[in-house]
Amino acid sequence: MGDVAVGARSGHDGPEERPRHSGEPAPAPPEGGVNAAPDTPAPGNAGAPGEPGAPGQVPGTQDQQPGGTGAEPPKPPEPEKGKKHKSFWKELPLLIGIALVLALIIKTFLVQAFSIPSDSMQNTLQQGDRVLVDKLTPWFGSEPERGEVVVFKDPGHWLDGEPTPDPNAVQRVLGWIGLMPSADEKDLIKRVVGVGGDTVECKGTGPLKVNGKALNEPYVYPGNTPCTDDDQGGQFKITVPKGKIWVMGDHRQNSLDSRYHQNQPGGGSVPVDNVVGRAFVIAWPPTRWGTLPVPDTFDQPGLSQAMSAAPAALGLAGAVPLVLWRRRRVARTA
Repeated sequence: MGDVAVGARSGHDGPEERPRHSGEPAPAPPEGGVNAAPDTPAPGNAGAPGEPGAPGQVPGTQDQQPGGTGAEPPKPPEPEKGKKHKSFWKELPLLIGIALVLALIIKTFLVQAFSIPSDSMQNTLQQGDRVLVDKLTPWFGSEPERGEVVVFKDPGHWLDGEPTPDPNAVQRVLGWIGLMPSADEKDLIKRVVGVGGDTVECKGTGPLKVNGKALNEPYVYPGNTPCTDDDQGGQFKITVPKGKIWVMGDHRQNSLDSRYHQNQPGGGSVPVDNVVGRAFVIAWPPTRWGTLPVPDTFDQPGLSQAMSAAPAALGLAGAVPLVLWRRRRVARTA
């Protein structure tokens, strides 16, 4: 007799086998492998790479992406490396060029350094001092005022016979861009004591008078008198022309200022257009650092009376025709 099945299940969910006789061919196994469910592949069965059941794949690993093929995800792009910085030595010429341009602009339009070449402004300024000069204010129409220390270009032959410095090449370049005082510029430095329209006079040894007001001058060099009693220009009475200034040194007996150029064109007065700017601070040496303010003596009442009378007179002259016109109009309507 042939083998007879006892009807027990094989321990899995496959279809139940029926008895078969000896010599009967075995039925073909279901597609997908022995006892394999049609829609549920068994672990370890062969399949497409990346699908559940592929050899070496475990369900739930990171290679299983919903709706994906199971391929390894692309790596994020690496951040671009920053551009390589230029060498400091390659950038140095550019930095120097920018610094020189800025220095030239500052010298031309803002502030310039000047060196004091003589003792004519002692004790306010000593020979060798370096002052900073404001060159910006004149660009806005400001004119020199009484009491200011100003730098101005030679109005004509004031520096004849004065020694001329002979700087080296480096000093010339630094002077041209404003990092050092220029030796080529013919400049002088004095104190303004009178402006256009002022009457300035000296009698005997002083005091110096402006518009009839005597000045108290504590800045005059100790031992000097405000006026010089000589016949070379120390005794004078002048009216400063419009658009000009009258300048004097603080070392009165050691200054060839406006007093001693009265016989030259301009009569000793300096054109306002020749003024480079106002010296406002002593920058060098450090032990001499200080500002250069306008002394209080130039703020005394009545000093500018002559100047303030002119606008009042002009206002009165302009009011007279207006009053006459108004009177005629009232008479016609009466």
